[in-house]
Amino acid sequence: MESQNKEVDALVQKITGLHAAISKLPSLSPCPDVNALFTDLVTACVPPSPVDVTKLGPEAQEMREGLIRLCSEAEGKLEAHYSDMLAAFDNPLDHLGMFPYYSNYINLSKLEYELLARYVPGGIAPARVAFIGSGPLPFSSFVLAARHLPDTVFDNYDLCAAANDRASKLFRADKGVGARMSFHTADVADLRGELAAYDVVFLAALVGMAAEEKAKVIAHLGAHMADGAALVVRSAHGARGFLYPIVDPEDIGRGGFEVLAVCHPDDDVVNSVIIARKSNDVHADGLQNGRGRQTRGSAPVVSPPCRFGEMVADLTKKREEFSNAEVAF
Repeated sequence: MESQNKEVDALVQKITGLHAAISKLPSLSPCPDVNALFTDLVTACVPPSPVDVTKLGPEAQEMREGLIRLCSEAEGKLEAHYSDMLAAFDNPLDHLGMFPYYSNYINLSKLEYELLARYVPGGIAPARVAFIGSGPLPFSSFVLAARHLPDTVFDNYDLCAAANDRASKLFRADKGVGARMSFHTADVADLRGELAAYDVVFLAALVGMAAEEKAKVIAHLGAHMADGAALVVRSAHGARGFLYPIVDPEDIGRGGFEVLAVCHPDDDVVNSVIIARKSNDVHADGLQNGRGRQTRGSAPVVSPPCRFGEMVADLTKKREEFSNAEVAF
């Protein structure tokens, strides 16, 4: 226990130092200094760790919340930068591998599809899918549409009109997958009747960054999604909780869902994945009164085999790719 405490203290000290350095940057737009600091941050956070970030003290919690918001801003700027680069090609979809983390999206989307296929009763063959928080590089929707769900229509939602404009340009030359993609500028809180049309809803990791915000979004989805529809929630586990918000499966249960599976990858897929299904016996009045199906301890926790050596090698490769990338300002 003492050795674990020392390990946790050392990690928190390292993350605190990186947070301080990132906070001093004049801009979070892609450049060598930004890329190096965030690569160091990811390298520190992805290995297995005994830390439970939800139990850190108030000062560390405040640092973590600020760091997640910095990560969100930097991720948005990075994706916007590469979306603009890709849009310069005649067919942007032929060049997606330029993005340093594209393989991560391939692996994450594959994992999500496999979990849906395995744990949603009756399998998964959705006619319509909604992706909430799709951003300027909607890689997840593209990979799912191109590799796993060839007949599914995808509606992508984002708060930012500029992000949707960038995303739509990536599909302008594609008459296949592009014909099944649409982009909508909207706050999830304003979506109501539309949500009932979807067989599966994906909730991006950075939609609702504080726990209370995330729980509110999930409860809203639970009030308006169709009974039996599946929800895929991206979360984090261990030290990866310094990068992304952690979602408590009980908040999903209280939101009107039955949690079917929880997966904490230990490879280069940074996000955890929670698969849930809208409960048939929960209605809006039940949600407002705090009822719902709570599933702590009952949902299977699925952990893929560890590929730590490959993961470290991949992070080293990403660092080199960033160093060699042509960054325009």
